[in-house]
Amino acid sequence: MEQPESGAQPAGPAGDAAEALDRPLPEGVRRRVVALVADAFGGLTVAELPAQLRQYARFTPSRRARLAGNAMAAALESDPVFRQRIGDRITTAQPELCTALAAGAPPAAADPLDVAAAAYIVRPTGWVKLVAAAGEEAQRADAERADEAGRLELERLRDELTEARTLTRSETERLRLELETARKEAESLRRKLRSAESDIKRGEAALRRAGTELDAARAEAAAQVSAAESETRRLKARLGEAEASAEAGRRAAREGRSIEDMRLRLLLDTVLDAAQGLRRELALPPAAVHPADTVDAVEPGRMSPKDIAARALSETDPALLDQLLALPQVHLVVDGYNVTKTGYPTMPLEKQRLRLLGGLSVLAAQTGAEITCVFDGAELAAPVLLAPPRGVRVLFSKPGITADELIRQLVRAEPPGRPLVVVSTDREVADGVAKAGARPVASLLLLKRLSRV
Repeated sequence: MEQPESGAQPAGPAGDAAEALDRPLPEGVRRRVVALVADAFGGLTVAELPAQLRQYARFTPSRRARLAGNAMAAALESDPVFRQRIGDRITTAQPELCTALAAGAPPAAADPLDVAAAAYIVRPTGWVKLVAAAGEEAQRADAERADEAGRLELERLRDELTEARTLTRSETERLRLELETARKEAESLRRKLRSAESDIKRGEAALRRAGTELDAARAEAAAQVSAAESETRRLKARLGEAEASAEAGRRAAREGRSIEDMRLRLLLDTVLDAAQGLRRELALPPAAVHPADTVDAVEPGRMSPKDIAARALSETDPALLDQLLALPQVHLVVDGYNVTKTGYPTMPLEKQRLRLLGGLSVLAAQTGAEITCVFDGAELAAPVLLAPPRGVRVLFSKPGITADELIRQLVRAEPPGRPLVVVSTDREVADGVAKAGARPVASLLLLKRLSRV
């Protein structure tokens, strides 16, 4: 709210020389002036109000003082007629006070703020002094009230300080006792901690010793398990061989002949075919058996797989395999997956088997040789539903037996002297069957021969 500025104003009804304030109204006097104007405002008609105040005519005094305080103060200072009308309303409302002000002797018991506010509005002679004196009195009263409040606040703070000091001493004593107790407990806990650390170290040492012993026991157990597994596999292999031999014996017994008879008959057929081939090779005329034929003498030797190797042919020449398959009663044993994974490893296993068996079927038809193809049963996720092609025997190894072991069993099952050819690039398989009298050839040789089919 704007403060009334100092300036020349009419002195009053008596027409004395103009008086003016040389400083702004004290804040307390100003608030009281606005309150008096807001109360007297309602007694005037709208036409009697300045234009800028007519919009507040219907407001309540408190709302008018809050919203139109600056406008009323400005109109009171600038509009003498409006100020005269407000002064008349105050004179009517407070005749004793206004009469005393006009006489220049305000009541001693009156509130200095009321005196100053009424003097500012009514403007009697000497009103500036009255307003200044009231402002000083109000300031002095505020200062006294502030001093009293400060004194009371100081006393309150002193009392609080005394109480705080008392509480602090008691709290300090309590904390000292608690600290002493905490120190004793901490010392006890430190002793317990040292003891626990000692126990932990002993436990860790014992744990390390137990771990070392456990590792040694595990290693020993693992070695024993490995040895037991190896022995179990060996025994299973021998058991499988025994079961196979027993089954072959039972089958031969059912057919009315023994395994030895079958081996001898197969060997006899081999010898007879070899003799016939030798007769054709040498172009010998037929001759009857004479007693001289029984005399021990050197007879012409027959060809064997080892004799074929002596000819000037490369180990990868398909003609070498043709010569081997031309031997009488020759038996060709094929390591199936070793061949397929050498020739076409990217194909699925089923297509690898079908492709190889198709080529072997044509080879059997061309050469008349006995052909057995062996696959590793460990490669199978489920039993294979497969119709073996004509002229080719297809075998899968049993669980726990590899295809290499099955090939060695087939070689050992043949009678000595029968031509055997084993197709495998596996060095272990080749060396093993060579010791048993078979001729090993590389998988690449068979693949080259099948590419001509």
